Amino acid sequence: MGSSSELFKVKTLAEAIDSLKPYVLSFYQCVEKIPLADSLGRIVTQDIPATCALPHFRKSTMDGMAVRASDTFGASESMPALVQCHGEVRMGEAPTELLGQGVGVLMPTGGMLPEGADAVVMVEHLEHFGEELYGVTKAVAPGENLIDIGEDLIEGEVILSKYTRIRAQEMGLLASQGLIHVPVLPRFRVGILSTGDEIISPEQEPLPGQSRDINGYTLLGQALACGANARHYGIVKDNLEELRSVLTTMLEENDMVLLSGGSSVGSRDLSAQLIDELGDPGLLFHGLALRPGKPTIGGVVNGKLIFGLPGHPASAMVVFDTIVRPWLDASVLHSQANPLPKGTLTQNLYSGSGREEFVRVRVVPDGEDWQVEPIRGKSGLIRTMVLADALVHIDLDIEGLEAGKEVCFRLLR
Repeated sequence: MGSSSELFKVKTLAEAIDSLKPYVLSFYQCVEKIPLADSLGRIVTQDIPATCALPHFRKSTMDGMAVRASDTFGASESMPALVQCHGEVRMGEAPTELLGQGVGVLMPTGGMLPEGADAVVMVEHLEHFGEELYGVTKAVAPGENLIDIGEDLIEGEVILSKYTRIRAQEMGLLASQGLIHVPVLPRFRVGILSTGDEIISPEQEPLPGQSRDINGYTLLGQALACGANARHYGIVKDNLEELRSVLTTMLEENDMVLLSGGSSVGSRDLSAQLIDELGDPGLLFHGLALRPGKPTIGGVVNGKLIFGLPGHPASAMVVFDTIVRPWLDASVLHSQANPLPKGTLTQNLYSGSGREEFVRVRVVPDGEDWQVEPIRGKSGLIRTMVLADALVHIDLDIEGLEAGKEVCFRLLR
């Protein structure tokens, strides 16, 4: 169990993630083989090599005539190069004849070039002189209007690296290789619980001092958007025994538990106490050098990740994006994160809080560039998240960013 001296040491985001990592690495060694048709949004568990060249035959990118490029050199409108046409290639058929000198074959787009052909003349540059005789009115260079064998992929090259998230285009790529079963990480099972005496279910009418449960739904949505199997377990009052019993069940049924704390310190302390009592190693951080999100707590109970997120809805969402999402999309394990888009900041941003800061922003197109406009508003307001297009990260050691400076942003839409 953590000693109380380390409990109250506020950790940076990187320190918090590093403290959790050794306990949950085993999750990323699990593999599930699933049908390609079900793979959207899933994360591959290994480098996947190409099983064959793509394309595996030389194919035309135009309707026209496959030729030897050398037979067309010097051709022009006034002096066409003459070619004997030997029939045409149909889609899905492989031509068997070697293309001789001065000979061409008519081709559809996507058709396979015969052996010996190294270019395709577009239909617009062909003149039919009758019978088998055609004139080429514009010379082609070798390789023109065709895709060569292996131009897209060569056999054996890595087409998807480990921990890539599968999008529609990756599904197509896997299909092109005949890979109809894909090794992926199991979906994280995420349980979400709202806590606090003042929190009520959305269908109830709030009395003065009560708040409808927003976080249960924002966190559920965020977890589902990350591809997790997520479930909202409802609301528990600040009662140690009740909380202990629900948490015990949730830890059995999930890989990760998210507690959305009531805004009171008491609520957070109960959660911290339980995380530390329910199993090893228990609570690993109590507070993050993060803005918004300082009250975040986290730990590991017998191999299960557990986080206590702030009660303020916008803070809870930002904290989810910074410390929960990286486990769900496996980005904690690989540094080849996708490059972030950039834009120009419209106002000065002061930080200097001794904390990392994530600022909600609007992103407005401005010619070729993007204008990045900070959204003013307190972290408790969910509306600021609805208006936000993106987050801008201000590092721990940066006092602030000046207007006119180029900044990276992480899209939330």
